[in-house]
Amino acid sequence: MTENAYLVGLRLAGKKVVVVGGGSVAQRRLGLLVDSGADVHVITRAATPAVEAMAGITVELRDYRAGDLEGAWYAIAATDEPHTNAAIVAEADSRRIFCVRADIAVEGSAVTPATLDHAGLSVGVLAGGEHRRSAGIRTAIQEALQTGVISSREELAETSNDLRGSVALVGGGPGDPELITVRGRRLLARADVVVADRLAPAQLLDELPPHVEVIDAAKIPYGRAMAQEAINDVLINRARSGHFVVRLKGGDPFVFARGYEEVLACTAAGIPVTVVPGITSAIAVPAAAGVPVTHRAVNHEFVVVSGHLAPDHPESLVNWSALAALKGTIVLLMAVERIELFARALREGGRPAHTPVLVVQHGTTSAERVVRASLADAAEVIRAEGIRPPAIIVIGAVVDVGAPST
Repeated sequence: MTENAYLVGLRLAGKKVVVVGGGSVAQRRLGLLVDSGADVHVITRAATPAVEAMAGITVELRDYRAGDLEGAWYAIAATDEPHTNAAIVAEADSRRIFCVRADIAVEGSAVTPATLDHAGLSVGVLAGGEHRRSAGIRTAIQEALQTGVISSREELAETSNDLRGSVALVGGGPGDPELITVRGRRLLARADVVVADRLAPAQLLDELPPHVEVIDAAKIPYGRAMAQEAINDVLINRARSGHFVVRLKGGDPFVFARGYEEVLACTAAGIPVTVVPGITSAIAVPAAAGVPVTHRAVNHEFVVVSGHLAPDHPESLVNWSALAALKGTIVLLMAVERIELFARALREGGRPAHTPVLVVQHGTTSAERVVRASLADAAEVIRAEGIRPPAIIVIGAVVDVGAPST
């Protein structure tokens, strides 16, 4: 039966700690010991380059000898020789020094917990020497703290004192709710009001507490005002009412979105704004579908282009002739409805008709569909397959990198 461990925090600043072993196991523990301010002595027959180069420790390249623990307050036996580790534990016991045995945790007088630091908290997890289990639980606690599922008293106070009356512009990522940033998810969990775009991950909204007001930006009654003006008004008015407002957008809020217009509007109204960048679908969706937007010796550039205006539209700012002359990757967003026009403009500008094309609809989600074509038949294939927005279109040689041969 495994004895229960007594959890305690050691103040090791200025105190001698002996670590026997200089391999990867010892390496993982040395950083925290140095950070604690301990006087760390490493005794090892051979050390990893990282251990040899580590500042704040003393390294002796030799075998362990009885008496090496003299004057120590704490010890770690981390060699790859069980009999040596046993001898270290025995010496530690005789000197009344707590000692961790890395290879057989239950035979040491101390156990190293899986630890994390968060907002001034130090959290340790022990699982009777089962390191993988304790590490797994530690990671789950860390995620819960980072995402706001668990909040400390200080973090709740931060919501009350620092966030109310402000707006956070959060990029929700390409679709998969797990691809939002840690900070974005944490702020979302503290929101009083969430104003969400159509492309924002809907599952994230399902996780919100019932008191949170969720406003679908696509359904705001615009009346005589422009859509963006109405959204700006909602953000400003809710924040002025003392709420913490999260504007949740798909992808990244500044990539072919009107996020910066919202920042300017809020700033002009005296509302503090926090911007949390998101993973843009222009890069993430092709990557998740197995296609890199760049690859060594294949291309040296990639261009992300908005397809919301036709090539010949008087307000278009895209030089399609110059774009066609590039040899790199072209990523088209919002381009499904006008793909015939874009494909024609690229071919007329010099892009070969056989240039490979990848189309990904609802990328990174369970509804994802992937279609391959060439520039010559991309429009025909997209129509035949019934591809509808949202979809990402990737044009260039990278599409065939790693593609199965036919």
